[in-house]
Parts: sequence; C-alpha cells; structure tokens
Amino acid sequence: MPAKELSPIEVYKLLPGTNCKDCGETNCMAFAARLVNRESTLKQCPPLLDSKHKAAFDKLWALLKPPVRAVEVGAGEHKVTIGGEYVVYRHDFTYFNPTSIAIDVGDEMPEEEFVARIKWAKDFLYDYIGMKLRLDMVAVRSTSNDPSRFEAAVRKATEASDLPLVLCALNPTVMESGLAAVADRRPLIYAATKDNWKEMADLAQMYGCPLAVSAPLDLKMLRTLVRTLREYGIEDLVLDPGTMAADGVADTLDNFTILRRSAIDKEDELLGYPLLGTSITAWAEKAEDPVINEWNEAMLASALVARYADILIMHSVSGWSLLPLVILRQNLYTDPRKPVSVEAGVRKFGTPTEMSPLMLTTNFALTYYTVAADIEAAKLDCFLMVVDTEGISVESAIAGRKMTAETVADAVKNFKVEELVKHRSLILPGRAARISGEVEELTGWKVHVGPLDSSGIPKFLESSWKPDAA
Repeated sequence: MPAKELSPIEVYKLLPGTNCKDCGETNCMAFAARLVNRESTLKQCPPLLDSKHKAAFDKLWALLKPPVRAVEVGAGEHKVTIGGEYVVYRHDFTYFNPTSIAIDVGDEMPEEEFVARIKWAKDFLYDYIGMKLRLDMVAVRSTSNDPSRFEAAVRKATEASDLPLVLCALNPTVMESGLAAVADRRPLIYAATKDNWKEMADLAQMYGCPLAVSAPLDLKMLRTLVRTLREYGIEDLVLDPGTMAADGVADTLDNFTILRRSAIDKEDELLGYPLLGTSITAWAEKAEDPVINEWNEAMLASALVARYADILIMHSVSGWSLLPLVILRQNLYTDPRKPVSVEAGVRKFGTPTEMSPLMLTTNFALTYYTVAADIEAAKLDCFLMVVDTEGISVESAIAGRKMTAETVADAVKNFKVEELVKHRSLILPGRAARISGEVEELTGWKVHVGPLDSSGIPKFLESSWKPDAA
C-alpha cells in the first residue's frame, strides 16, 4: 500500500495494544502514527517482537516496507543506506535516504593522486544552514584487470579512509582478490552482468555483500538478471540501468524514471531496488579542457539526483562541481513536512556585555543563518533571541500567527533575557513591525523595529538604536 494512503488505524489494529510505553510513546495509537510517518520502526515495539505476534509483525512489515528496498553499504558508524523510498514525487510524502556520492580511484593511479583523491572525499565538508554536507563513499576501480594490483589498491583505500567502498571490476577473479582484502567492510560489489552473474552472486553470498546488477540500456535484461539472482538467494541488490552522457542523457533519465515508477506505482518487486548512476561516463571522451568534462559530469550527476539515483560514482573532485550537487541533494531530501529549523534560545555573538543589543528572529534555519552570517560579517557584539515559530520565516510566522506578541513575551520570560542585559530594549525584525506595540504592552520593554533585511543591521545599530535603561 502506498505510504501516503496508509492510515494509523490500520497499523494500530495489528499492534499488541499493551500501551506499555516501551517504544517511547504514550500509547499504541501514538506509536502507530509514528510508524505511518516512518518516524519509528517495528523493532521499537518489544511486545511485537515476541514469537506469538509473528503473524501480526509480518502483516505490519508488508504494510510498512518501502517499495524500494533499503540496502546498507559499509559497516559501523560510516555505513550508508541507499534506497528505502516510498514515493515517486517528494511532495507526496518525503524522500528518506539521500543519494550517496562515491569518488572513484583506479588501481593504476599514481599513489600520490590515489591518496589525495580519497583524502578529498573524506575531508569534504560544507556547513549549509546548520547541516553538514559530506561525500559518502569511495569507488575503487580495476583498470588494470590485475588481481594483485586491485587487492593492493583496495587495501590502500581502506588504510586511507573509513568511508564505505564500491569495488568495481567485471572479472570475478579480480573482484575476489579485492573482497578478500576488505570483506569486513561490506563493500558494494559492482557489477553482475549477463556474462558473470553466477560468479558474482557466489562472491556476494560468500562475503555477505550487496551486489550491483548491470545491463546498460536494457531494462528487460536487467529485470531478468534480478529475477535470476533473487532465485539464487541474493537479496541486497542495486540496479545499474546504464548511464550515457551527451546524446544518451535522455534515454538514461527515461530508464531511471521507468524503474522507479515501476517499483512504486506498479509495485513491481523485481525492480524495487536502489538505482546506481555512473556519471563518471561523462569522462569517456576526453575534452581538450578537463573543465568541460567536469561540467558535463556535474550536469549529468544533477539530473540523476533529481531522477531517482540512489548512488552516484563520480570522477570530478572540484569544489565548484560538487558543492551545487550536494546542496541540490540536501534540498531534495529535506522532509517537506518539516521546515528546516534551529533550536530556539538565545545566541551570543562576539563578546556581548549587559548593554549590548538584543535582537529577535525566528527559528527557520535559512532566516537564522542569514541573520547570523550578517552579524558575524559585521563583527557585532550582541544577543540574538531565536523564537520557536515551527521553522517558519518572519513574514510567514506573523501572517500565520506563529509569531505573536504573546509568543515573543513568553520567549522573553522563558529565556530569562532580563538576566543578560541591564537595558530593556528589544529589536524586532522589520517584517514584524505590526506586533511591536503589543509586544511593548505585554513585556514592558522598549521595542525597536529593525531593518527589513538583516544586511542592514550594522547601519541600523549605528544610527538608530540606543538602549533604554532598566
């Protein structure tokens, strides 16, 4: 049943009904609602795990399991989950597991370049409105077709980073040498084809690793291979329908879309697996200037993220090509049901004193980090009171009654700001001007209306703000 059509009542009827609170909720109905929203898992209900409830557990799993299987790659704290999606369109529900991005290294690369690329992948970090954006994996490719060289490269990759690995080799002998070096890290095996599927399936079973299935631009063959591998006992599969650059982009995106819609809308279990895109194919034809290859790969990777790729193998390591991609990914995989917000409270900037300005903003992440950046850029010493508006911007919070004179007065009281400053002056955002009078009445503080845009804060403080004595 599609996630958006599932009712908490249907789930509640299958729960033990003990209201034991072991799940952390007040009762089973509350737990059922969290299950429907995919905010809790069945394993969080201890009574349900009792063997006498196995039939109910199985029915619940059939109702709640994602039509796209969730597959774990890697082990320990660095493992990533790919797939596990419920809807074709993000606004219908939400996407859950962001596209994992793997940077490639080859077993014929000079050691200095090999290590530098892995270090880049490991150290990549961008703070985006409070969220840490990173790269996720390393793809070790066999370009030599030499088992010993591939094994050495895999060992070198494991020494350089704890990131999950994708092992790329079509020769089963070469693949086995790499797996032997890193079996405990649960890498993704890339890839089983119509020519080597049995040998690769044996390796996946032997080492307990997920297996990618590749049939470039042949969805019928891909489905046949999946059926065969499932019958062979392989459960954790990843589908590679082929990624073509240049004139093949349209066909590539069509195939990714067909696979995802078949899994979710048509409930085709044989196609209900994570999708792998190899945007690295943009480098197949070397351009006179490598920047052109990077540009083409960035465009292809962005299109694949928007068209359901759950994992990407990339070659580019330039910040200008990767940064827009990880921001796009984050925006797509942010839950549309929950505005991105920060914790309410009082923040200190610089070294404020008891006579420093006290300003107010909402806890909408984009608003907060914009205001904070402008304050920090101006090197101001001040306090910033962040009011809980359920993650809504100032203008929307005022219009929707999420920021009122009452909520501001409550924040002044609850955050004990009178202990931070001796003056009794509060600066509201310009877009909250309409509640300034009411705030003065309820708090007894002098209210100043600040600029409409936070970039104007330094000039406003310099020309218009003077604290009122307590």
